[in-house]
Amino acid sequence: MEIIKVLVVDDSAFMRKLITGFLAEHNLIKVVGTARNGKDAIEKVKSLLPDVVTLDIEMPIMNGLEALENIMKEKPTPCIMLSSTTLEGAENTLNAIALGAFDFIPKPSGAISLDLHKVKELLISKVLAAGSADVNILREQSERNTYSIDSSSSTGDSQPSLTEQLGQKSEDGKKIICIGTSTGGPGALQNVLSEISADFDAPILIVQHMPEGFTSSLANRLNSLSKIHVKEAEEGENLQKGTAYIAPGGYHLRVKNNGQNLAVSLGKDAARNGHRPSVDVLFESAAELEDYMKIAVIMTGMGSDGSKGLQSMKKSGITKAIAESPDTSVVFGMPKAAIATRCVDAIEDVNNIARTIKNFCKS
Repeated sequence: MEIIKVLVVDDSAFMRKLITGFLAEHNLIKVVGTARNGKDAIEKVKSLLPDVVTLDIEMPIMNGLEALENIMKEKPTPCIMLSSTTLEGAENTLNAIALGAFDFIPKPSGAISLDLHKVKELLISKVLAAGSADVNILREQSERNTYSIDSSSSTGDSQPSLTEQLGQKSEDGKKIICIGTSTGGPGALQNVLSEISADFDAPILIVQHMPEGFTSSLANRLNSLSKIHVKEAEEGENLQKGTAYIAPGGYHLRVKNNGQNLAVSLGKDAARNGHRPSVDVLFESAAELEDYMKIAVIMTGMGSDGSKGLQSMKKSGITKAIAESPDTSVVFGMPKAAIATRCVDAIEDVNNIARTIKNFCKS
């Protein structure tokens, strides 16, 4: 693997030094420069041609969001945002992802995080992943997600739209949809959920790798862009058809059978594969629903979370599995691992996943 050249952008000299020192510890990463604000970052991206940029969101003169938008238009480069865990920080982080950011790192304790060492290994792993990312996919995802639901799903009068097709009732039977994703997931989820109509006849459970403080904002944003109801999952609530439930950051999400209903079960037990929530945990709980037809979807993300759980689901009742293709995955780690299990029934570009879910529901 070639050396990954990184530009570190932060208005704090202390933070620039700290981040540079962390990254310098890895022999495949070289910090080629630093910048103290967004305007400085734009110029240095052009002159230094880094492979990856770490970009603080809150900066004077030009903030990280403004710089990111310019970089993705003028000199597309994978950017990792450093964000606070406040509500405003979470909203800004999702805005950054919508603008084409590769991923984000939460600052443990605000703008000057003396305890940034807590996320050092996470930062290094994301820089390594970003170094091999296809920036064109990030740019295309950004462009795609700027369209409204109406414009993205409109078709001619002679044929029903995809959202109308998804609204058609499938054959009678109990069904549940389980989706797992990580890096690149918010954009992929928007693409899929916005193509499903409100009367879709199954609940959808989602694990998106995100820390506490971010998943509520993600659910609210996806809810505003979708025709189904999207919410952060709550302990003990009964699952409803036409509703998507996102695992809260820091909690495993399981589905449990309460006689006539399925319900949410949240847990703070040990992380799995370094993640809480974990896709494997969700999938393994779904595997216990032997009298349900299950659809498992694994989309863009680093690592292999979800693969073991998928194998469990395939051993129990009827399960159909979809993996996102390498052509649209921001990171083709989780889908690739799922495909390697030989349990995947369909490999689809992200814009075809909703249609494939619908087809499996009718089969």
